[in-house]
Amino acid sequence: MIDAGVFYGRKKSKTNPKMRQFITGNRGGIEIINLDKTEEALAIAVGFVTEKVRNGAFCLFVGTEPAAETAIIAMAKKFSMPYVTNRWVGGTITNFKIIAARVEHLKKIRSELASGALDKYTKKERIEIDREIHRLEALMGGLETMAREPDFIVMVDPSLHTTAVREARIKKIPIVALANIDADPDLVDYLVPGNDKAKKSIDWFLGKIETAIEDGIKMRAVPKVEAAPEVKV
Repeated sequence: MIDAGVFYGRKKSKTNPKMRQFITGNRGGIEIINLDKTEEALAIAVGFVTEKVRNGAFCLFVGTEPAAETAIIAMAKKFSMPYVTNRWVGGTITNFKIIAARVEHLKKIRSELASGALDKYTKKERIEIDREIHRLEALMGGLETMAREPDFIVMVDPSLHTTAVREARIKKIPIVALANIDADPDLVDYLVPGNDKAKKSIDWFLGKIETAIEDGIKMRAVPKVEAAPEVKV
């Protein structure tokens, strides 16, 4: 965690008072995050993710920070789970049917392009179609595997994704997030305090989530052992 720079917080003026419980000191005007608290929170978050995935749940990865994009896309594709790394489209969760329809439209025109069905259009019309495909891919390309609302969300920097957080709260979808001390902990179900801007710190967090998902998938094949009923003598 130290090597990854997880302990770097924000300036004192940007600190959410509710996050002071996670601060251990100040260095050069930057608040220092208590890594013992981070480790405790991470253990709880990882346990939640593992159990949810074990029970067949899937998550939506959200992180529009440039430092998060590569890792999120790689992990989402590894597990065939949806992701948002460009911009959160309003209604992605609360108006899912409309979003799903747009995703299906993207799939349709992309399929028509590949089959040659669009060859009948003029050059000018094809340019407009290509533009539409690029626009939809940028906004919704990561949602193609989301056939229904996600069971939970894994997020980097909830302060940057207020609309996504609000929609998740409305639909009662749990959020697991790496969040710095400017975040509101009351809006995140499983908050892991840490540096949510640096690539090394983000990779550290997502690596732990990746392991948790892998563990949950492996445990699916192992039946749960229930305690034997107590025998009264």
